[in-house]
Amino acid sequence: MKPSSSAQRDHPCLYPCGRPLLEFPLPVRLIVLGATGSIGTQTLDLVKRNPDKFQVVAVSCRSRVPDLVRLLEDLASVCPDHDPPLVAVTDPEAHAAAAALPGIGKRLLAAGPAGLVEAVTGAPGAHCLVNGLVGAIGLEPTLAAAERGLRIALANKESLVVGGDLVAEAVVAGGAEILPVDSEHSAIAQCLSGRTEEEIGCLILTASGGPFRETSAADLARVTLEQILNHPTWKMGPKITVDSATLMNKGLEVIEAHHLFGVPYDRIEVVVHPGSIVHSLVEFVDGALLAQLGTPDMRIPLQYAICGEKHWPLEMGRLDLLKTGPLLFEAPDPVRFPCLRLAREAGAAGGAAPIVLNAANEVAVTALLDGRIRFGDIPHIIEDSLAADAPGEVNDLATALAVDNQARRTATGHIDRRSSSGE
Repeated sequence: MKPSSSAQRDHPCLYPCGRPLLEFPLPVRLIVLGATGSIGTQTLDLVKRNPDKFQVVAVSCRSRVPDLVRLLEDLASVCPDHDPPLVAVTDPEAHAAAAALPGIGKRLLAAGPAGLVEAVTGAPGAHCLVNGLVGAIGLEPTLAAAERGLRIALANKESLVVGGDLVAEAVVAGGAEILPVDSEHSAIAQCLSGRTEEEIGCLILTASGGPFRETSAADLARVTLEQILNHPTWKMGPKITVDSATLMNKGLEVIEAHHLFGVPYDRIEVVVHPGSIVHSLVEFVDGALLAQLGTPDMRIPLQYAICGEKHWPLEMGRLDLLKTGPLLFEAPDPVRFPCLRLAREAGAAGGAAPIVLNAANEVAVTALLDGRIRFGDIPHIIEDSLAADAPGEVNDLATALAVDNQARRTATGHIDRRSSSGE
C-alpha cells in the first residue's frame, strides 16, 4: 500500500499545543452525542456532580430511548434550574417512539444522522461538543462543531481516522479547538502541557492488551463472544471492546494521534501495559520521558477536556502507588494481532485507505457480534477490503462518505462469501 501524496505532506498539529484555549463562562453548555453510551453517561454524571459548572443543551442516542428518558429525568432532578435539552434519536423506529413521548416530542430533532448535525448547529448557546458516538457517523457532527467554532471534546476517534484532514481545515476555518477524551491522547496532552511541538521526540501509546494478551494463536481461533467482550480493565461498549481485543482500537488511536499531534507515524509507538496505570508517555528530543498515571476512569479525561484542561476537583478513587505493583510493559505481537499493522499501513498510505480500514472494521465487528463470522476473520476482511478498494485522494466530505459506503459494500461481500462457503 503506497502512501498518497496527501500522506506525504507535513501534517498540521490539530491539538492546540502551546496555544491559548477558548474561554467560556460557567456553566459550560454541552452537547452530548451518544448520551446513553459509556462516554455519554459519564459526562452526564459529571454534570450532576457539578451543576454550577456544566449544563446539557442537547443530547442524542441511537435507539435506547427509555434509557435516555431515565437519564434526562435523573439529570432534571439534580439540575432543576437547567432548561431541558434538545434531543436527537438516529434510529427511525426509536425516533417515532420518542416523538410520541410528551416529555421529548417538542424538543425532538430530525431522525437519522441529520439530527446529530442539527443538535450541534441548533443547540442554544452551546460551548462544547462531547462526541461520544461510535463509528464514522461521528464525522459530520464533528465537522459541524468545528465550523461553529466550538470546543470539541473528542471521544469519537473515527472523526479523525475517516476525515482528519477535513476536520483540520474546518477547525482552522471555524476557530474551533479539539481536546482529546481517549485516555491515551488525554495523557499525551497532559504531558505536553506548556511544551512546544518542536520538543516532541516520539509518542508512546499504551495498550492494555485486551482479554487475549496471553492467548495462543491456536486458542484465538476458538474464542467465544463472551470471552471477547470480557475486557480485563475497562467497561466499554461492545464495538470498542471488540476493537480492544483485536488491537484495532490501538491502531485507530495511532492514526488519531498522528492527526492530533502532527507527529509522523514512525515516531508513534505502541507498548502493551496490562495494568492500565500508565495511560501514555511522551519522549522529548533530549531523551526525557513524561508519563501520565491514574485510575482507569474516563471521567478524568472527560472533565479535563470539557473544562479546557483544568484539573478541577473530582471525587473518585485515587491511584495508590503502593498497591499498583510492578509496571509491566511488552511489545505487541503483530502475528496474533495483525489489525495494529493494518491500521499503521493504512494511516501511512493516507487518502482513502484509513476510511476503507475503518469501514471494513465496523462491518466486520457488527458481523462478529451477530454471530456471522469468527474473531480471526476480522483482519482478513479488513485486508481484503483494503486490497479491493485502492487508496485515492479525499478532498471533501462527499468523497469521504462515498468511499465509506463503497468500503462497507465490499466488506459485506467478503463476509457473505465467507458465510456461504463456511470458511
